[in-house]
Amino acid sequence: MKFWPATKLFSFFSNDLAIDLGTANTVIYVKNQGIILDQPSVVAVKYSTNEVLAAGNKAKKMLGKTPESIVACRPMRDGVIANFELTESMLRYFISEVHNNRKTLVRPRMIIGVPSGITQVEKRAVEDSAKQAGAREIYTIMEPMAAAIGSGLPVEEPTGNMIVDIGGGTTEVAIISLKDVVYCKSVRIGGDEMDRAIVQYVKRKYNLLIGEKTAEDIKIKIGTAMLTEEAAKEEVKGRDLITGVPKTITLSDAEVFESLTEPISIIVDAIHSALENAPPELSSDLVDRGIMMAGGGALLKNLDDLVSKETGLPVTVADDPLLCVVHGAGKVLDELDFFKDALLR
Repeated sequence: MKFWPATKLFSFFSNDLAIDLGTANTVIYVKNQGIILDQPSVVAVKYSTNEVLAAGNKAKKMLGKTPESIVACRPMRDGVIANFELTESMLRYFISEVHNNRKTLVRPRMIIGVPSGITQVEKRAVEDSAKQAGAREIYTIMEPMAAAIGSGLPVEEPTGNMIVDIGGGTTEVAIISLKDVVYCKSVRIGGDEMDRAIVQYVKRKYNLLIGEKTAEDIKIKIGTAMLTEEAAKEEVKGRDLITGVPKTITLSDAEVFESLTEPISIIVDAIHSALENAPPELSSDLVDRGIMMAGGGALLKNLDDLVSKETGLPVTVADDPLLCVVHGAGKVLDELDFFKDALLR
């Protein structure tokens, strides 16, 4: 009979997890297996019992389309928990999906990415949700630190590394050296705020009411941070606020650019603030190294060019910006002793 070493047996059954519990998406990395789950942070429950009916992609399709007996919503807002019970239910549902609904012999250890501007109360809510969802041991890591590690920046070296992580609910701008954050600026502006800006613009200019999902599609297809000679247009369907009937309009990229001006300017201001507060020696490193951009918001057309123009520094978008945080948290999970200084205490 073959006997497994205790360490290997523990590793096999524990299924330790790294989680990017984001406003827009929840991504789960399982130790020694890689990314197992990448789903929207949406949950649908029965109104009367809070029984989870669906989560992730299935629940996202229900947004704005449910009867009164079903509630479909995003339990995360601006990078933090807005509804504790629904977040716990969603997390438990995702973890059971990762484990294929099998019971593990050992409750998993979890590393969870959180915004740098999180309060102690909000941090405790994340930890409590993870504990209720089945975690035995919980670590938290700043999202910009995880994104920097996940994007391949040499955070352990005594040099300046600048990361701009634009998520669904927050934008994190951080300067990192020696596995620690030297300066960080967090603003609760991200992809969701851009979507809401498009909704308000269309409502104000055309008296047309559209949903945030429609606004997100517009942002992805024709959204831009800088206008170029290549004009683009997109048909938009919604409800006319005057007549109350469905209506279709044509929206141009110039109009979307106009609607996004305010949230983008706040992000650029946060980047300027970080650069102004950087120690001189690290500032000199940034002249050569430039700025790394991560998060879904980094995919907005021409945003990297705008940031480069505004700062005068080279700007690079990470190879896989949507997954940088979970890749970084996963690397920390794999090399916990080496990266223990990067964890929040």
